[in-house]
Amino acid sequence: MAGEKKCPCCQEKAEHGRTKERSDKEYRDLMNRLKRIEGQVRGIQNMLEKDAYCTDVMVQVAAVNAALNSFNKVLLANHVRTCVAENIRKGNDEVIDELVNLLQKLMR
Repeated sequence: MAGEKKCPCCQEKAEHGRTKERSDKEYRDLMNRLKRIEGQVRGIQNMLEKDAYCTDVMVQVAAVNAALNSFNKVLLANHVRTCVAENIRKGNDEVIDELVNLLQKLMR
């Protein structure tokens, strides 16, 4: 990793790979979204326990998928505005390839 350019918002930690320091607002927003999604998933579990009708369960699963997609869109926008932009400003164009690879994975 020596000589590798790093953006200040994405720091390297050996035990977990890269990390990102987020503002309190960004952190709270993302955590609140995840907690709502977690609640939705628990709701689906309850529906199964109560023998809910298949289509009702599938509608709730679709809602969870939409919520996860929305979470990813917010996270991606924050990533582009911070990490990607900062890396490009510092001359690290490799971040563009990383972004393209990420978008390809997200579009599967």
